[in-house]
Amino acid sequence: MDTIKALLQPQDCALLLVDFQAGLAFGVESSARQVIVQNAIALARTATTFGTPIVVSTSASRVYSGPLFPSLQAVLPGVHPIERRNMNCWEDDHVREAVLATKRQRLLVSGLLTEACVSFPVLSALEAGLEVFVVADACGGLTPDGHQLALRRMEAAGAHMTSWLQVLLEFQRDWTRHETYEGARSIVESNGGGYGMGLTYASEMLQPAQSPIPAAVPPA
Repeated sequence: MDTIKALLQPQDCALLLVDFQAGLAFGVESSARQVIVQNAIALARTATTFGTPIVVSTSASRVYSGPLFPSLQAVLPGVHPIERRNMNCWEDDHVREAVLATKRQRLLVSGLLTEACVSFPVLSALEAGLEVFVVADACGGLTPDGHQLALRRMEAAGAHMTSWLQVLLEFQRDWTRHETYEGARSIVESNGGGYGMGLTYASEMLQPAQSPIPAAVPPA
């Protein structure tokens, strides 16, 4: 297999974010809700940094689920959520057409809840011929078992499992890529745990040392 094509590249991908809304997050028990939201924010910032198109969809925002998380909307200032009624956003004409309009054959997906509003469009997009990558640590399920079973079903259907940090590292690939270095470094430092702490440390330690001793004043 061609190694370059096996790895994700930003120019080949689009990102679909589904139902990051408080009313749905209340039911998430697969892992810590705040961690999932922070991972989704890191993923959204990654797509923005690398110029990857982003499609956002929400459901029942006025009757139950509430708006898109403000913290997520804050990193997507030019992106407006597409409201829908169907659990499967792929069956909503506006969402599906927005994804297809990107003309990207690789689709990254994350959202709430894994058992329904994530797995349904993933299975449908696979059936439509797209290559789909589920950013599993930026998805939340009703229960740990339900989350894992949904991931297994999507994987069995042909979806690839990944994480937000792996997406970022595959996109960046080389820390000497200056055009995206600052953006990628900032995301890792903010959301990358111990790896982010190490990156911050390395960045500080590799700065040119400045001597605290002033230069000698030449004699008059």
